[in-house]
Order: sequence, then C-alpha cells, then structure tokens
Amino acid sequence: MAADLEKVRAIAERVAASMGLEVVDVEFRGGASKQGRLLRVYIDRAAGPDGSAPQSPQVPGAQESDSDGSAAGNVAETSSPTPSPEVMEGISGIGVTLEDCANVSREMSTILDVEEAVPGGEYVLEVSSPGLDRKLSKPSDFERFVGSRVKLMTREPVGVTEKSKGNRHFEGRLERFADGKLWLDVSPRRKKPKPGKQAEVGSAQPVEIELRNVERANLVPEI
Repeated sequence: MAADLEKVRAIAERVAASMGLEVVDVEFRGGASKQGRLLRVYIDRAAGPDGSAPQSPQVPGAQESDSDGSAAGNVAETSSPTPSPEVMEGISGIGVTLEDCANVSREMSTILDVEEAVPGGEYVLEVSSPGLDRKLSKPSDFERFVGSRVKLMTREPVGVTEKSKGNRHFEGRLERFADGKLWLDVSPRRKKPKPGKQAEVGSAQPVEIELRNVERANLVPEI
C-alpha cells in the first residue's frame, strides 16, 4: 500500500515547524528498488522575518548523490517500525545540520507509526537537507531566493510569436518575484552579488514567467 503523502506532509510540517524548519518536498518510492520502500523528506531552515535563511553551524562531510544524481545534503535514515536513526555524512544544506535531520527523523518516525500514515509493512524514512540544487515550488521559495540563479521548465512555452515557438527551458538569475510572477535575467552568467550590494543589470530583457506556468524549478549551485 502507498503512503498517504498529504498526511505524511502534514506530519512532517508539524514536526519541522516545532524545530524552526520547513518542509521542502516529500517523496515516496515503492518496493521495486533494492532499497525497498523509501519515504524521503527534504527539510530546510525556515526563512527569517526578512525572507532570508538563518544560518546554522555547517557540518562538513562528503557529498552524497541520490539515485537520480542530484546533490544530496545531510541525511538521517530511520527504518520503520523500529526507529533507529543512522546519520549519514553529507554536504550541509542551507542552514540544515545533521542533528536537525536526525531530530526530525526521530520525531516523525514515532508519529508516522502511531498514525499509520505509511501502511503496508517496513519502510525507510530518510530525512535530508535539499542540497545545493534545492527545489523551488511555493511563492515564498521564490521570494526567499531572489538574487540566486535558477533553472526551470515551464508547462507552456514562453515568448511565442509568429516567428518563434518560444521556449520551455530557462536558466538565469531570479531578479524579482511579485503577484504570482517571476522575472529571470537570462544574460550570460555572472557572479552572485555580495550581501548588501545590488546585482549587475543584465543586457538582456528579463523573462517574465507566471508561477502557475512553472512545472519545476531548482536553484543552480554557485561555488
């Protein structure tokens, strides 16, 4: 039986909020893989009053990759129904520590079993930071990461004209987000501006995209 993802997400958000964290995404994969049934929860430190991400001490570690090759962050795993978190080293996300992941994993595991949110026997609960290529989906995500580089794909082509079929794939710096729209500077790649300084004005006209037209979006790591 599949997990009730809405119920799982509600539990995850309740636990995360109590620790000053937020849930970025929840995934459930069935038993076809060698890992068996896997419930993966991505967490991040909640944004501050000004929309910024409060920083926690960073925990060094080796970079891990999940099955689709994207950069994974700090990870804590718990096998249900017997909670026994195994903390795996990984790169730190945006303010998320290994301790954060382990604490959320421990609390969630108990509640998930009591409320039977994941029926059908044993499964692995994996709590992780979102990694450097963090997923963006909510309006608050785009507000929070204005000034960062973003890669996204739209549901419908943008910029359709009589001479152009438009484009669905974009990468650029997120200049602004307001009223359900985002503006993406797709000029040649430049360094991210330092805190307190304005970004350089791009030579290309920013691309305006409706949030409801965004199929998926992720941060682009800048190292």
